[in-house]
Amino acid sequence: IHWRSWAKTGKPIVKEFEDEFFVRHALVLDTFDEEPNSEVLEEAVSVAASFACTVLTQESLLDLLFVGSQSYCFTAGRGLAHADQMLEILASVKNCADKPFETLEKLVLNHIATVSGCICIFQKWETQRKQLVDKLRALNIPLLVLVVTPAGQKNVKTDLLPDEPEYFHVLEIGKIEETLAQLK
Repeated sequence: IHWRSWAKTGKPIVKEFEDEFFVRHALVLDTFDEEPNSEVLEEAVSVAASFACTVLTQESLLDLLFVGSQSYCFTAGRGLAHADQMLEILASVKNCADKPFETLEKLVLNHIATVSGCICIFQKWETQRKQLVDKLRALNIPLLVLVVTPAGQKNVKTDLLPDEPEYFHVLEIGKIEETLAQLK
């Protein structure tokens, strides 16, 4: 009951509220690499930047999750940070060689309840990354998994991925743009 309106009109007025729902995506960036100036990391950051610019224009929220000197979660969109700020953050991303991959997994799983979908950009495909993807799939989170590989090394460990599902794509350096253009 809205008491002020009732007092003004002399009859009861009920005010209804409706929760607003925002589409929210997680953009997970794998920074785990022993090589300080890795070409694969640079390309992975570029791919993340392209998604940061694209997703933000669709009136949604985007949470960038990665691990550097600590675990980071930056949110942009719908009145929060803008694409330019997200690009500045991505420009400063460095590799993480002193923490285990489980640090990123913990960050993602603690945050995943608030998102509508997840884009994972990995620097390699191996057991730990597959386990994270399996956990996200078990939670019925819509996924897009992108694995950036060096030029000429399109093959990933197919034994970890029995059939190449539609959400999984390998981005070979030098062919990233054309592969991303083919995504629906």
